[in-house]
Amino acid sequence: MGVLEIKDLSLKLGNKQVLNGFNLDLWEGHVHALIGPNGAGKSTLANAVMGLATYTDVKGDILLEGVSIKGLSVTERARKGITLAWQEPARFEGLSVEKFISAGARDKSRAKVSEVLERVGLEPNSYIGRAVDKTLSGGERKRIEVASILAMEPKIVMMDEPDSGIDVDALEKIFAALKDLRSEGVTVLLITHSLAVLNESEHAFLVCNGQIVDKGSVDKISRYFKDKCMPCNHPNEPDLEAVNE
Repeated sequence: MGVLEIKDLSLKLGNKQVLNGFNLDLWEGHVHALIGPNGAGKSTLANAVMGLATYTDVKGDILLEGVSIKGLSVTERARKGITLAWQEPARFEGLSVEKFISAGARDKSRAKVSEVLERVGLEPNSYIGRAVDKTLSGGERKRIEVASILAMEPKIVMMDEPDSGIDVDALEKIFAALKDLRSEGVTVLLITHSLAVLNESEHAFLVCNGQIVDKGSVDKISRYFKDKCMPCNHPNEPDLEAVNE
């Protein structure tokens, strides 16, 4: 039994069936990757697991440590240790970096905020008092979001396109943070179009048409990036341009 189990999950958004009998198990303390073409249902799955508005009318079940969380709110799921880092990090005009990080932290001290900023390669004295707004680059905001996750001490972290819009240095710091999370027993799900990000995982799932169509080792699933596509039951041509070399 995985720490998080997705059981035959289906979801319609408007007239489109986005998730179609989705089944997935995440093992505790492992880094997993979810790959596949645009529109396959990857981000939708993460939103449904988090319980975001418009993603709650699902069939099937979501189990955390064997107990259904399908009826819980976003806040209740977060309290149980589930968190989601979006592709585009949030901006909170007027909210300081210190308050942003400490909001969900178990230890809300300035010392803890400084510690997690250092772990993502940001000088605490230069960032604690800054606002989480447009004065920060995308890479800075993504690092700050990862710092906030480290401070939460979650059970499960889902990261949607963690390499989107950031430079090599920021990505290396995020990869280092992933290693920290894994060493602390945190379960991670990386949603990605990137082979580099896939290579940071230990196990991978290939998604198409709202279903898992293959799973296994990173070497096995990485064939997707070479072949650009793998056989599945999708009724349309996938967006192959979304797959990075």
